[in-house]
Amino acid sequence: MPNPLRILVADDNEMIRKGLCFVLKSRSGWDICGVALDGTDEVRKAAELKPDVILLDISMPGLNGFEAAGCIHEQLPDAEILIVTEHDSRTLDLLPNEPGVRGYVVKSRIERDLIPAVEAASKHQPVSHFTAA
Repeated sequence: MPNPLRILVADDNEMIRKGLCFVLKSRSGWDICGVALDGTDEVRKAAELKPDVILLDISMPGLNGFEAAGCIHEQLPDAEILIVTEHDSRTLDLLPNEPGVRGYVVKSRIERDLIPAVEAASKHQPVSHFTAA
């Protein structure tokens, strides 16, 4: 049996964190190895837990998602980072490519897009974001 996919989740909003974890727990073979409340906590936990996939909110106290992603990528270059954001897909098209960030998941589409995004990231494949319906 292969090792479980280890996922670290960070969002300063408790409801969003719980929602992300709820969706992720629906997949067998996936393990939420930790949760973080802010970017600084996420960087520390990533170094400690060494997850395969990391979910980061853009707007968090301490370090924002991009700052945390940069720090994590320096420490764990093989970890796949997904940014979870409230921005719509048109805004995401304007964001620069950030080192270590595999893709984006729009919060309003978590239920639909999170599982495919994590699956793609876990296979080191590009993650598409979709136009909100």
